Amino acid sequence: MREAYLVGAGQSSYGAFPEESYRSLFRTAFEATAESVPKGLEPDEIDEAVVGTLGVGGRQLGLSGPAVTEHVGLHGVPCTRVENACAASGYAVRQAVQAVRSGMADVVLAGGFEVMSDTSADATKYWLGVSGETEWERLSGTTFSGTYAQMASVHMREYGTTREQLSRVAVKNHANGAKNPHAQLGFECSLEDAESAPVVADPLTLYHCCPTSDGAACALIASEDVVSEYTDDPIRVAGVGAGSDRVGLFQREDYASIPASQRAAEAAYEMAGVGPDDVDFAEVHDCFSIAELLAYEDLGFCERGEAGELVESGYTELEGDLPVNTSGGLKSKGHPIGATGAGQVVEAFKQLSGTAGDRQVEGASRGLTHNVGGSGGAAVVHVFERAGAADSSTGVDA
Repeated sequence: MREAYLVGAGQSSYGAFPEESYRSLFRTAFEATAESVPKGLEPDEIDEAVVGTLGVGGRQLGLSGPAVTEHVGLHGVPCTRVENACAASGYAVRQAVQAVRSGMADVVLAGGFEVMSDTSADATKYWLGVSGETEWERLSGTTFSGTYAQMASVHMREYGTTREQLSRVAVKNHANGAKNPHAQLGFECSLEDAESAPVVADPLTLYHCCPTSDGAACALIASEDVVSEYTDDPIRVAGVGAGSDRVGLFQREDYASIPASQRAAEAAYEMAGVGPDDVDFAEVHDCFSIAELLAYEDLGFCERGEAGELVESGYTELEGDLPVNTSGGLKSKGHPIGATGAGQVVEAFKQLSGTAGDRQVEGASRGLTHNVGGSGGAAVVHVFERAGAADSSTGVDA
């Protein structure tokens, strides 16, 4: 198998953009990606494209991939749409890596987009609900915030996790998002703000929930045979892992973990030959505050039941030992469903290329992205590292 490298990544701003279309948002992300490639990129150098979207609001459900790639000058390029709810473009990146590693293509564009602000609150709730178990959860009245509230309640009961610890996730991610010009909610919030906000689904308050967003993001994956044509400082895709699980929360034995994330992480760590202690930063799926705490445990950053204490200790803050969601995460940066996974890769690219600005993690050489679909029916994890960076797990240069 050949090595695959991340040679460029870019995104649109996330937010509500009534003047934009899904095509124009994708074009913005594509142009930012092309500009990020150190030695430049011409559209005709791209062999293939993989695009993720859920299709909130019913926009162009069929052939939405070719619709956006044709719009950015990739007319005639093989294009596949990936749909895995909120993990759609995380899986698009995974497919791009597979195509490169297998030898099927040398340069693959992976990306995603979503427009969520043009439907009513009730319609958006309906469309988001289709990513959960439809027959026994959504049609019986369970919302996504309600599903994650059940996870939070169980975690609090079993491990003593507190509402204040849930709030500290929001405070941390808003502090990071305030340093990100692309963030939808790019302002800081206090612990009091998060604690006193209206309850959406007990115990989750408004500040424990991410916004709905418009936006697009892309990443460019190149093979070892051509990577030198694009950069002299490549970022290796060291590990890729994916997992799935029962779609309905009620079908699982444990409400206080996401097994699909555990499976994805184990596979990614094994491929990369590293463990959670070897990661310098991480972008994890924090659609609700409890989701980030579950990720700490599922990804091995701490033992089961210790996530609340971990965030309270400052360990995952920007200046901590393991900064998490330096972009602001879904909570502050935003959550345009189909673009979210690729957007996490954009942050990994910025951190590893030293272009993250005020939120740069000093000395970052290896990062992880973690993208979850629905309430855990699918998950994908990537480990990226700068080529030539010292491998702390082996003591040799990677």
